[in-house]
Amino acid sequence: DRRISDLDTLNTELTAWQHTTNANQRGVDWQFTTDNARTRLRHLYPKS
Repeated sequence: DRRISDLDTLNTELTAWQHTTNANQRGVDWQFTTDNARTRLRHLYPKS
């Protein structure tokens, strides 16, 4: 909730955030399985 005044500060803070995120090895919380995705999103999959 603040503005970053210059590009150098932004890059420094982004690098720190990236290192922290990678060190924590944050995973992905998948909400449904591949089969459920294919069923729910069938309009996105090409028809054979």
